[in-house]
Amino acid sequence: MEQFLARHEGNIRGVLHGLDRVLFRGTLRSMAYLAGMNKFLEVHGVLYKEFSKFVEGVSQRIKDRARQLAEQHHRPFKYLKSSAISKEDVAQEIAQRDKIKQGLVCVLSCVEPCQSFALHRNAEKKWLELVPATRKCLFLYFYFMDREFGLMHVRLQTWLPMPIQVCLNGREYLAQRLDRAGIGYEKRDNCFTQIDDLPRAQRMLQSLEQRDWVRFLNALAKRVNPWLAAQSGLDLHPYYWTIRQSEYATDVMFSDANALQKIYPALVNHAMQHFRCHDVMRFLGRRTNVRFNGRCDTNVRSRAEGVRIKHWVEENSIKMYDKQGSVLRIETTIDNPRRFRVRRAVTRKGQRQSAWIPMRKSVADLTRRVEICRAANERYLEALGVVGAPAPTRHLLDPISRRVTCNGRRYRALRPIDPEEARLFTTLLDGTFLLQGFRNRDIRRQTTAHSDSSVAERKRASTRITRLLRLLRAHGLISKVSGTFYYRVTAKGNHVMTTALRLRELDLHELAA
Repeated sequence: MEQFLARHEGNIRGVLHGLDRVLFRGTLRSMAYLAGMNKFLEVHGVLYKEFSKFVEGVSQRIKDRARQLAEQHHRPFKYLKSSAISKEDVAQEIAQRDKIKQGLVCVLSCVEPCQSFALHRNAEKKWLELVPATRKCLFLYFYFMDREFGLMHVRLQTWLPMPIQVCLNGREYLAQRLDRAGIGYEKRDNCFTQIDDLPRAQRMLQSLEQRDWVRFLNALAKRVNPWLAAQSGLDLHPYYWTIRQSEYATDVMFSDANALQKIYPALVNHAMQHFRCHDVMRFLGRRTNVRFNGRCDTNVRSRAEGVRIKHWVEENSIKMYDKQGSVLRIETTIDNPRRFRVRRAVTRKGQRQSAWIPMRKSVADLTRRVEICRAANERYLEALGVVGAPAPTRHLLDPISRRVTCNGRRYRALRPIDPEEARLFTTLLDGTFLLQGFRNRDIRRQTTAHSDSSVAERKRASTRITRLLRLLRAHGLISKVSGTFYYRVTAKGNHVMTTALRLRELDLHELAA
């Protein structure tokens, strides 16, 4: 990312990293699966023939509680005829109309599809049985103007097993904190175009990563679900909280819209033409090997507010778009965290040990989730650092086209347009080596057309690659990772090799234009 910021430092006000939209999901695990629901009914003495009546009573109490809450705060309780109606737009309209600054804004209800249970008559066995079923039921949306998070909502399913969702926005949280701290800022829609004290604002936004989310979310759930009270009669355990979806955004704030619009078309064009599947997978920290059998897609969409390019690797994605004209946003969205890994203590063969295991949806892994997203955003920006070179290509290619002396030894000039060296440049810039780097063995496997048939041939090929790596190090295009056999492409190398490859692919009509 440093290369990108250094190239455009004259036009950048600052960078803000942090959580954007986060969707939490609460599950009553004791009844969320078929065996658990059967046990729940057994404990409460509910027969199958009484199931519908029992569940209707549970649902009615939730609806009554919602109406009472709306009446206590003198707020509207509104039924929406279609689930396609934007609840947030309705809530914002009510909040602006009634000038709500804090507290409950409204309660909206709507019939939507849900995952629940239903009775099924087994004709073969001639008895009733409970089965998982997709049905429709009433959902309640509680919109709050929260002191910390601004406009947010809680979504509660009124039918068993009563899952709940909480949706909030990190940028709204930061705006509330900046207001209380008296720090000036300019905010448009869901992004900041300028903040007077950016380092302090960054620390405020990062505090969300260490928050006690379970305590906060449980308090919200108790406000809207009356069955969580100790004397409710159902004796329910608290919700188990997971993150259904998270968005982590890196906002590069440019000085004005003109500064961003001068380079943004080139950034989009570069991302479309040069970011291959392997590159996108490496941005997201995914390994590119034969075990991967998923899909990797790229989509470009032109909207009224600008152009957005989005890359998917299976369920997760990373995208770039221009916000409010002067903010370049890189945003990573994680829907399925199990595609990534987290280091945790586990028990294997009766022994406690640390191991890399699939990341959970639980809020306990939020810190690791944030780490993955921020690294992905930074790698994406670093890959864009080659775009918009301020100098002619001769300033890059002339120095490497001369002999150099390194550690008392003379090295030949590079031939950046030569087919052999172009193939080497292509190999070194492959996204496969973006995270860990590359070794002599890796380059040999990529550049050798057939497998080595003897030890002597392998040794000759290894020696040849060693000479090439020393040559590239002498010209400053690669550097060795201390204490390892790995090399990495330097910022200079990335710039030079990308430019050389681009020149080889340039059409004659473009040169003559």
